[in-house]
Parts: sequence; C-alpha cells; structure tokens
Amino acid sequence: MRKFAKVEWKRAWLSLESARQLSKSDPNSAASRAYYAVFHGLTAYFALQGKSFTKHTAIRSALHRDLVNTWILSSECGQTFDFLMDLRETGDYGGITQVTEDNANLAIEKANLFLDSIKAASKGLAAMKFTKK
Repeated sequence: MRKFAKVEWKRAWLSLESARQLSKSDPNSAASRAYYAVFHGLTAYFALQGKSFTKHTAIRSALHRDLVNTWILSSECGQTFDFLMDLRETGDYGGITQVTEDNANLAIEKANLFLDSIKAASKGLAAMKFTKK
C-alpha cells in the first residue's frame, strides 16, 4: 500500500498544479482539479492505514468519521472537502451554472491548505520525497 500511497500523493500535488494552471482559462476544470487534489491526498492518507474506497461519498464519510470527528483534522478540513466536492459537481455537471475564477482560486487555496494539513497529520506522507513544487 505504501507504493500506491506515494503514487496517490504525487497525483494530489500534480492535480493541484493543474488547477493553478487552469484557474484563469477554465475555472470549471480548475475547481475539479482542486477537488481531485484533495481526493488523491486523502486516498494516499488512508492507503497508508490499509484502507481504500471506491466511492467519493465513502471517502467523504471516512474523512468526517475518522479524521474530523476524532480531531486529527480540523472541522475546517471537513468543510473544505465538502465545499470542493460541491464546487466540482458545479464545474462538471452545473449546466448553465459555472465556477467563477474567484471560486476556482479559493478552491486552489483551500486544497493546498488541506494537503498541508493531512501531510502534517501523517508521518508517512510527511516522509515521502515527492512534495509540492
């Protein structure tokens, strides 16, 4: 699982970098990439604990149950995940509703803070050589 976690951790930071690159030209896609940065970061965290999930709602439940409700991560991290999940759904499926550039930038900022928080909560992630640029 450690190798899988490392791949997911790298994917998290690459997704965040993609979000930054897309924020001006395609805020919808930037919001989606910001969400996936957090999703892959959580997947890496839980993989180090021998856990895996096949649904986005399952990883959301695990975040709240195992990390937020136990004070490993702040309630703000739980709110960030929920915000990013909702924003991704708007960006991917919103029809006439679009993600604004301001919201995309906010999503990127929140995703970066979230990844820093789970890195601080996990010795395994903190020890991985791949980090943000």
